[in-house]
Amino acid sequence: MLIGTISFALLAAALPALCAPTAGLSIRATPPPASNDPNDSFLSLFQSETPEPIRGAAGAALLGPQNIPLDRQNPDFLAPPSTDSGSVPNAKWPLSLSHNRIQEGGWGRQQTVSDLPAATKIAGVNMRLKAGAIRELHWHTAAEWAYMISGNARITAVNSDGQNYIADVNPGDLWYFPAGIPHSIQGLNEVNEDGCEFLLVFDNGSFSEDSTFMLTEWLAHVPKEVLAKNFQTDISAFDHIPSDQLWIFPSAVPPSLDEDQSSAVSPYGNVPEPFTFPASKVNATAVEGGSVKVIDSRTFKVSKTIAVAELTIEVGGIRELHWHPTEPEWSYFLEGNARMTLYAAAGNARTFDYQAGDVGYVPPSFGHYIENIGNTTLRVLEIFNSDKYEDISLTQWLALTPPELVKAHLSLSDDTISKFNKTKALIV
Repeated sequence: MLIGTISFALLAAALPALCAPTAGLSIRATPPPASNDPNDSFLSLFQSETPEPIRGAAGAALLGPQNIPLDRQNPDFLAPPSTDSGSVPNAKWPLSLSHNRIQEGGWGRQQTVSDLPAATKIAGVNMRLKAGAIRELHWHTAAEWAYMISGNARITAVNSDGQNYIADVNPGDLWYFPAGIPHSIQGLNEVNEDGCEFLLVFDNGSFSEDSTFMLTEWLAHVPKEVLAKNFQTDISAFDHIPSDQLWIFPSAVPPSLDEDQSSAVSPYGNVPEPFTFPASKVNATAVEGGSVKVIDSRTFKVSKTIAVAELTIEVGGIRELHWHPTEPEWSYFLEGNARMTLYAAAGNARTFDYQAGDVGYVPPSFGHYIENIGNTTLRVLEIFNSDKYEDISLTQWLALTPPELVKAHLSLSDDTISKFNKTKALIV
């Protein structure tokens, strides 16, 4: 009996040590509620007042030099919301900061991984062609997807089976050339008498418009004796070929589409799937707060590496909180003003501001939204290096999760949780 008493006493003495947290581990207390500090956009305020790095009681007025126009474009950099924290890779590149390559007939400027290091999977080019001007016959190692911003153009292409394709592309329409397919682009004057402007997107962030394979440059570096043998003609036929690439050059507006098509009929027929898609004729889906139009390989069959969602977001509306599971989002802002906060895990979050002509980039799985902070409708292209558009809605996820589990995480009421939408709102 004495032995049992001693054993019980020893156990009682040891209990505090046995129940204490293991060395190196701690039990984290429930954090306090998130702050209710106001974090609205200062875009409108900064247009009428001198921008200052002040938000609530935090910050202080600038005493040194200031780039006021730049601060007015980026209010959430100068006076970030209190919800921003840690570090997030840069997610903005204004094409106005890109070096513009200007030639007789048009110009082109680009965003590559050199400008936006996080954008490893997609690069973009903004190009302008006067009426008749030609982006010369060329090809490249990346696939090319395009959106016609203004005016119209004629594209030509030939595939490895000798099948060809000639078509006109109008505002809001698309084209896609798989990697290695030779093609050309020529400005027309049917929509805008001065030609066209378009956005090119490539499925490789390291793509450069300055490193494409061009017809004139290649032939300038082949002995003319070889050219004569290859084309089975006299060497004198090549007396006037250019000594260097043309890239963009002026020319006459081409004849009608029917004439061009009939002048270059292939004995092997046309390509099996068209390289263009009339997206302008596809009706957008109206949703609360805007509209959505998705074009991917399910509708544009040949577009195997690029998918797009064309959005309009009304004043005060947002593209709901969401993320894309495996692919980055490369955004191009066509009209209006927006802000977007990227959540990068580990407590890292940062807010960026955008206006027309800016490029945005969101790495895979980063949580984000797009908010219209301007006073006009926001138009934006969400572009993905994928054959299919995919996203996960935060609201839908929570609505399809047992309510008690959501309540345990967020301390929300049953009434609030019951109002979560079980279908994707997309824009609210």
